[in-house]
This record gives sequence, C-alpha cells and structure tokens, in this order.
Amino acid sequence: MNLLKTLFTVGSMTFASRLLGFVRDTLIARVFGAGVLTDAFIVAFRIPNFLRRISAEGAFSQAFVPVLAEYKQQRSQGETKALINHVATLSGLFLVVLTILGMLAAPWVVQITAPGFAADANKFDLTVDLLRVTFPYILFISLVSLAGGVLNTYGNFSTPAFTPVWLNVSFIVAMLFVAPYFDNSVRVLAWAVFVGGILQLLYQLPYLRKLGLMPRIDLNLHDEGVWRILRLMGPAIFGVSVAQISILINTVIASYLVSGSVSWLYFADRLMEFPTGLLGVALGTILLPSLSKSVADKDDSEYSHLLDWGLRLTFMLALPAAVALAVLAVPLVTSLFMYGAFTAHDVVMTKVALMAYSFGLLGLILVKVLAPAFYSRQNIKTPVKIALFTLVITQLMNVLFVFVLDFKEFKHAGLALAIGLGACVNASLLFYQLRKRALYQPQAGWILFMFKLVFAVIAMATALYFAAGADTLWFDYGLFEKMWRLLSLLFIGVAVYFAMLWAMGIRIKDFIRRTAV
Repeated sequence: MNLLKTLFTVGSMTFASRLLGFVRDTLIARVFGAGVLTDAFIVAFRIPNFLRRISAEGAFSQAFVPVLAEYKQQRSQGETKALINHVATLSGLFLVVLTILGMLAAPWVVQITAPGFAADANKFDLTVDLLRVTFPYILFISLVSLAGGVLNTYGNFSTPAFTPVWLNVSFIVAMLFVAPYFDNSVRVLAWAVFVGGILQLLYQLPYLRKLGLMPRIDLNLHDEGVWRILRLMGPAIFGVSVAQISILINTVIASYLVSGSVSWLYFADRLMEFPTGLLGVALGTILLPSLSKSVADKDDSEYSHLLDWGLRLTFMLALPAAVALAVLAVPLVTSLFMYGAFTAHDVVMTKVALMAYSFGLLGLILVKVLAPAFYSRQNIKTPVKIALFTLVITQLMNVLFVFVLDFKEFKHAGLALAIGLGACVNASLLFYQLRKRALYQPQAGWILFMFKLVFAVIAMATALYFAAGADTLWFDYGLFEKMWRLLSLLFIGVAVYFAMLWAMGIRIKDFIRRTAV
C-alpha cells in the first residue's frame, strides 16, 4: 500500500466533507447568524459530537484498531470475526442505554455544559429540546466508528473518510428544502443531525458485508479481546481527547460571556477543523493500522520510519496552513460566513478567535500523529498522564487569559488561545517521551528540512499579505467577488510555498512510502 497515495485519497474524501461542511455553516450563518438560536443549537450538537470524538472516533478507535490488527495478523478469520461481533453487540447495548439516559437527563446535561444559559429560560428550554433530538447521534456515529475501524484495518480508508459527507448533505437539504416550511426553525437543524447519523451508518454497511465482516448480535462477556479493548479504552478517553474536553469546558465558560461567544468560537473552530481533518485525522487514520502492524511484527525500524514520515508531512503541510489561517482570517470569515444575519461585528470576533486558534494548529495535528504511536503499542499510561497534565495547564491558561489579563470584548479569543497552546504542550511531551524511550529515531536531515520549510512559509505569508489587501475591502465585496478573490489567494499561497520548496530541492517523490496491508 502506497501511504502517500492513501493519504491523498483520504484527504480528498475529507476535503469533500469539509467543503460541504463550509456550505452547511455558511447556510447556518446566513439564516440564524451568531445569536441565541445558533448558540442553542451549537451546544445541543456539541454534546453528542463531543461524546463521539472522545469515545467513538477517539478512545474507541485507538483501543479497537490495535487489538483488531493483532487479531488479523496473528489469529484466524473466525476469531477475528467473533471479536467484531462481541464488540459490536456490547457497544450497541451500552450506547442504547446511554442514549436513553442522555435524552432523559437533557436539562441536567445542559445545566452542566452551558450553565450560563440558565439566565435565559427560553434559551435554556430550546437547548434542552434540541439536545433530545440530537443525542441519538452518539448511538449512530459510534457504530459508524466501529465499522470504520474494521474497514481501515482491512485497507479500506476511502469509505470511512467519505462517510461524514452524508451528515453535511443532511444539513444542506434540511436548510434549503425543509426549513422554509417550518419558518426556518432551528429545530430543523437538530433533526438533520439525527437523519445524518442514520445515513452515515447505512452507507458503510455494504462495505462490511463485502468483506464478510458484517457484525451479528453475539453477546460474550468473557471474550479476552473485548476486555483488553475496554481496559485500553477507559483511560484512552483522556489520552486522545484532551482538546475536546478543553473545548467543552470552554463552552461552559463562553456561556457566561457576551451572547454570540459560543458561535464565534464555533465558526473559528470550523475553519481550524479543515486542516486538522484534512491532514491530522487523515494521517492518524492511515498511520494507526500501519504502526499497529509494525508492532505486531516486532519491526522497530519500520515503526520509527513510519513516525518520521508522518512527522515530516505534518510539519510540511501544517506549518503553512497555520500561518495562512492567521494571515487570511478576514478573507476566510467574510467569504464563508458574512451573509444574512452574520454581521461585520461577528466577522471581527470570529477573526480574533481564528487567529488565536492558529497558534496551536501545528500542535493539534502533531497530537493526532504522536498519540497513535503510543496506542499502537497498547501503551495507555504515558499519553493519559500527559493529557491530564495538559488539561490542567490549559485551564490555568483559561484563567490567565480570560480573568487575569482580561482581553475585554475578546475574552473568547483567550479561550481559543489556551486550547492551541495546550495542544502544543501535549505534542511536545508526547514527542519527548518517544525520544526518551528510544521508540523513535529521527532520520537524518531534519535541521536543513526545517530551515527550508520556514523560508518557504515566510515567502508564502509575505505574498498572501500583500495580495489580500486591506481587511476593510472584504466587507464590501459581493459573494462572487469574495469567492474568486479567496480562491486566487489560496492558489497564490500554494503556488508560492511549493515553488519555494521545489527550488530548494524538496520533491513529492521523497515522501512516497509503501507498507503491507
């Protein structure tokens, strides 16, 4: 398997999903703006989405895939299929119970996650109603994650990568064709989440059936593999999801800030998720099965080479993305969100949050590459300790930026900055532990490689700064003018950056790497 080609495939599928995600968010901004209704929906969607990230796509994937890869390499097809059946059955039962409890406890969940909403009874009640509709999403998307873990382990990366497209399709169809019949009620968005979860699950089932691995109901509480996964999964929730826990805490704090703070952070986070998903999630997805296989084969050299490959790609692509997000903050926000109810004030507030987030983009993506290095070895203790330390540091920075330094009307940006810097701390400590334990040996040429990257990034940033022009111009451009100007800027940035890398001798062929499925 060509890892670079696979990364391109997964990245392309993720790009399609993120692109539709921006269409979705543009429609949300146009119809609902960044006020009470949007704040209520974002909180109602963020709770099941948060559970999805820390359990389904986070802890579960990191615990399930290494064990499944070991079974695939060292055990029979029958034993592997039995493991999948047992895990799917137990997960399904747990998720049904969790979903019912979550819907019943919706008022208490909102009180805990957005306590500031209690001051406005209408806003609080609306959030509770929306949460009861969106909460079953955790059931559907967790089963989607299980199916995706199986498909990835067997070399099918494109199907799980394309699956999120169906959630965005559900949103877009709901807002364009359903919402007008319900007076643009925000409740339509909640039902779009519900339907989107079902569509994603249905999309993956035929591919599992093709592999002969369609799960069947088979409850076995004595399966050794299942208990290994559970033991890994519990603490892994902290190890892979500290950023998500920080974001949830930020939602709590933001609920006490000026109305719109939750929405500004959400829209900035959506822009951050584009490169994070395109590179970080894609790299982590394809690296975990390969790293797990190298561990099962006891091939330490292959393990180290895979990590080096992933880290170089991360620096080469994440560093310019972070700088570009900061330089092009206003062009991006105005082009994607400044329509209808989304005002110029919302643009400024979202821009500040995006610039704060950009400081930590590299760290956020590095964590998605470095954490799987430990989980592929079924080492939970080290990343959990680092994650807990990072969580504490992040909250101390929240106190510093929001309450001590007092960023005045930009307090929400302090929350974004704390998350980004916290991710950098997390990534640095993960890297330190890998080197300390001699699990990763950097290949030659890193210093020269980084010098070339920094030089190319400076050239790109300079070109983008002068090509973008004054921020005030972007408030007056029409839709099509903003879009073609933004696309032109993106083309200029990519062209300048990669032209500089090419001139300094860096070639795509240098990153071609093959590994067995």
